[in-house]
Amino acid sequence: MKIRYSRKFIKQLAKQPKKVEKALKLRLALFEEDITNPMLHNHALQGRLKGYYSINISGDVRAIYQIIDDEIYLYDMIGSHSQLYG
Repeated sequence: MKIRYSRKFIKQLAKQPKKVEKALKLRLALFEEDITNPMLHNHALQGRLKGYYSINISGDVRAIYQIIDDEIYLYDMIGSHSQLYG
């Protein structure tokens, strides 16, 4: 599994509190270990974000990714529920 980050994701992450960065590292470790871990609440999105998936990072913060191929997962957005879906 290879995790990649879009420029948009990196810019959005830089605006998040440090505790979100720490939580992201922990969640991505879980993600790499077991993509179906219930703590991630990993699920496919619908509507305008169809084709993307979301995982919980902490509280209201979500990370949105897409599957590029069998090995590459591209994280494209991170933010609060209202920032991403509002």
